[in-house]
Amino acid sequence: MAKQDDLKRAVARAAIRYVRDGEPLGVGTGSTADYFIDELLAIKDRIPGAVASSERTASRLARHGIRIFDLNNVESLSIYVDGADEIDADFCMVKGGGGALTREKIVAAVAETFICIADESKLVKRLGRFPLPVEVLPIALAYALRELTRYGDPKVRAGFTTDNGNAIID
Repeated sequence: MAKQDDLKRAVARAAIRYVRDGEPLGVGTGSTADYFIDELLAIKDRIPGAVASSERTASRLARHGIRIFDLNNVESLSIYVDGADEIDADFCMVKGGGGALTREKIVAAVAETFICIADESKLVKRLGRFPLPVEVLPIALAYALRELTRYGDPKVRAGFTTDNGNAIID
């Protein structure tokens, strides 16, 4: 695991060069994003703050003294930095295994550029080894399970609720 941690740290450090001085940025959720947040500590005085894709990310940013912006109060973001669960040769990816998928997609959509930081273990020939997470409103859980059964064997992620109060089906 130490080698993978070193790779995550290296890609996080490399992504710092894309951070623009004086501009807020979007930050994703997950173990690789955590390394990026740790790297932001060194340049935190050059940025006004960040939009977090989850409460977990907001907490880590705040512990490092990085100001958190509500997305509704930010006109634009130059970059959004986040990891991925799987990436294929066409740069299609599965994201959101950490459960912040909806917020991650929204913050990424606001950003001009999405910087995906991932180590070689995330590269796959074909997507699908990692379960595809789907965030579902509680009222639609049974319906979503029935519909997703057409495509595989969906499972509700037991004991997990997103920051939005929803369930995850993998």
